[in-house]
Amino acid sequence: MTLIDLLFSQHFLANAPDFFYDFFPVIVLFGILGILLIIGVPIAFSIGIAALFTVFIDFPIDKSTVLVSQKLANGLDNFGLLALPFFIVAGNLMNRGGLAARLINFAMLFGGRLNGSLAHVNVMANMLFGSLSGSAAASAAAVGGIMKPLQKEHKYPMDFSTAVNVASCPSGLLIPPSNILILYALVSSTSVQYLFIAGYFPGILMGLGIMIGILLLGKRYHIPHEKIVFTGNVSKVILDAIPSLSLVVIIMGGILAGIFTATEASAIAVVYALILGFAYRELKISDLMPVLVESCVTTSIVLLMVATSSAMSWAMANADIPAFISDFILQTSQNPIVVILLMNVILLIVGTFMDMTPAVLIFTPIFLPIATQLGFDPIHFGIILVFNLCIGICTPPVGTALFVGCSVSDMKLGQVVPKLVPLFVIMVITLVIVTLIPAISLWLPGLLGYQF
Repeated sequence: MTLIDLLFSQHFLANAPDFFYDFFPVIVLFGILGILLIIGVPIAFSIGIAALFTVFIDFPIDKSTVLVSQKLANGLDNFGLLALPFFIVAGNLMNRGGLAARLINFAMLFGGRLNGSLAHVNVMANMLFGSLSGSAAASAAAVGGIMKPLQKEHKYPMDFSTAVNVASCPSGLLIPPSNILILYALVSSTSVQYLFIAGYFPGILMGLGIMIGILLLGKRYHIPHEKIVFTGNVSKVILDAIPSLSLVVIIMGGILAGIFTATEASAIAVVYALILGFAYRELKISDLMPVLVESCVTTSIVLLMVATSSAMSWAMANADIPAFISDFILQTSQNPIVVILLMNVILLIVGTFMDMTPAVLIFTPIFLPIATQLGFDPIHFGIILVFNLCIGICTPPVGTALFVGCSVSDMKLGQVVPKLVPLFVIMVITLVIVTLIPAISLWLPGLLGYQF
């Protein structure tokens, strides 16, 4: 007996309007998912249970459980997913390997020449370290932890400094290599290498937007109007930073030259980060086990969400939910600009209460067909999607970067969030620019042979 049959047998739906039957799968899927998240069920299990009940609409419960189990396994049967655990291990090795301090010194050579220099250095260091580690939270913790005593020494307001750290740490998620872009590539069947290349300018633009915000808001929030000239050995700073920065050159150069795939590049990143950590004498043999355990836990969480989200994607397709949502959105307007801005609003809201991984896995199958139908390139849309979710992790109630940033600086949410609002507005304006000017994302891939 299916769920529809069960409800009919109880006469719950006997007098329901015809529209209700089309809308019923959406109610079941997102209703159950929302309820489970509100009561605190882990998101991976919430997604899996919601998928099971959605399949139960059309199949008996015994067949539903078999189908969902098969989709869970099929969701992980993808060679490209091997890149995720390797990049996670590489990021954790970098966190322990002393890269953050060297990249901050490198950023000081450039950011120190600007008024409010330590705030600008914070942004630049987040862009550099975030792109290498692939984690906004790790970047906020590592960079924020090192910048905090420097900012206190120079009497920077810690509430605004924390807001700058939180707002700038996701910029590295758009600058390759990026785990979240790999996930989008797998779900959307787009090219990882072109998606990586497309992320450079939007990621840099996000960071530049925050730096413009610092210049505009510095006087209002009492940022010291000073330049901090780096007094150390410039040559040594550059030589210390070059091996770290070379990781991006090795990975992207190897992928673009066809020497290795993105998955193979992730394994090379692990070896390189390991060698670099020992060479800097920041990484010890005793650190390896904690790094591997932490990486295993993170990988398990991510892959479980990938598996359950794959089951949910199949359940949505089986129930024609993407087509229903597509029709619903397109009935609102046929103007491509209006529709893409509407999707931006939805994704911004989703990003405030859902982690990036499940959001990409759930909403890509829903919104990508609509975007391509309206003439948007899949690579461009992927950057738009990830940009939206990058903003989401900076905002309450589930902003992981926000919580980490406040924890590192010992500031309360109530002190930081008001200072974050103007930066949030700047990020949204930057998002709109990236959305409406596809060349920002597509010019560089096109230069390297991408056909769109």
